[in-house]
Order: sequence, then C-alpha cells, then structure tokens
Amino acid sequence: MSAELENSIISVLYIEDDVRLSALTTTYLRSHGLTINPVSSGESALESLNDHVPDVVLLDLMLPGKNGHELCKIIRKKHDIPIIMVTALDEEAERVLGLEEGADDYVVKPFSSRELLARIRAQVRRARGKLQRKSVQLNIGPLTLDETTYRVTLHDEEIVMTSYEFSLLRTLMSSPGRVFSREQLIMHTRDHGDEIFERAIDVQISRLRQKLGDDPKKPFWIKTVRGVGYMIVAKA
Repeated sequence: MSAELENSIISVLYIEDDVRLSALTTTYLRSHGLTINPVSSGESALESLNDHVPDVVLLDLMLPGKNGHELCKIIRKKHDIPIIMVTALDEEAERVLGLEEGADDYVVKPFSSRELLARIRAQVRRARGKLQRKSVQLNIGPLTLDETTYRVTLHDEEIVMTSYEFSLLRTLMSSPGRVFSREQLIMHTRDHGDEIFERAIDVQISRLRQKLGDDPKKPFWIKTVRGVGYMIVAKA
C-alpha cells in the first residue's frame, strides 16, 4: 500500500440491514481510519449519495425495498465509484450477475474483516490512480487511454469506465495484437485483496465491448481467440 493512500481518509457508504453485522463491521473499519456512513436501506443510500459521494460503496444484496441488484444498477448509472457487493450466496451465477450490473468486486458472508478492509483499499487505490506506475498514453487509432488522467476516449468522446474495466483495457492496449489468456488477464489486473475468477473476465470483456460500440457477434476492437483468450486489434 502506498503511504499516500495509507495516510488519506477513505469514505465508505455501507448499506446493510443486519444491525449487528453493520455495527461490528463499522467499528472495525473506523478503527483503521476509515470514515463509514452506515445505512439500512436503498432509499437511505440514494439520499446519502445526493449529499455526498464516497470513495467506495459496500452494498449488501438482501435489502428491504430496493434490493442490492436494483440499487447497484441505479448507482452505476450516476456514479463511477467502486462498488463492492456483499452476498450470502457463494455461487458463480450470483457473482457474475453482480459484475454485469456494475459491481467492481464482491465478498461472501461470513467474511473476514481484514479481507474486507484490503478489498476496500484496493478498489480505492485503483479509483484514485495511486498505483505508482509510469504515466503512459496508449493509442490505437481513435481509441486513447491516458494513465495520467484515467480517461478513455474514442473519436475524442470520453467513455466512462469502472476502475476494473480501465485496468483490463489498459492491459489489452499495452500489447496490441497479443492474445491474453483469461489467467493472464487475471494476473495483470489483480491488486491486493482482489479475487477474480475466469467467468468474471468474460463479463468484463462483454461490458468493454459494449462501451466501445462493438457488435457482440462481430467485434471490431476486442477479438475472441477461441480456446485461448482475448486480444485487442493492433491497428484501427
């Protein structure tokens, strides 16, 4: 962890209706210097977001009223902040659905408080761009990725991306024409505290293609190499 991130204050919107779990988790995270705003419903969360946008959202799936899936989609339409889903179901289909709806990461109940803290810090580190890497601008024709400003543009139009989508696209654009296996993409985009599975890569690639305007049946930018993995075109 960089000293700059360690010494900065991380704000978290924590959406959880289990009073005991919320209190215990809030106490632990606050003891490590995080600012926590715990709420118990989707409606309260949306009101809070109108007043203040946190560094990260910790979102339980099973909520009264608007559930976590609905809430994730609403938040993602308005904000690009990291969203970590909390689920009691350790099933791949549930995790994939959460990622498709815009979540950046997930934890399964019962979770380790230390692991949760690590995941929060990892997502904030990505979002703030504090990974201490050399500033580079990557270009493939009209597609540009700027590591300094964390911006992606296509034909001079900015494309809004989550931190994980940005990291995945950066990996592909770093070696145009090279085929990356799912395992390699996991390794290149992994950060401390993250646990990404292979099916999640397919979900993220699908979201990237959608944002780049790719036809899913005949994608122009990101190609699938059957039985191997994915590559981005070398020339536009």
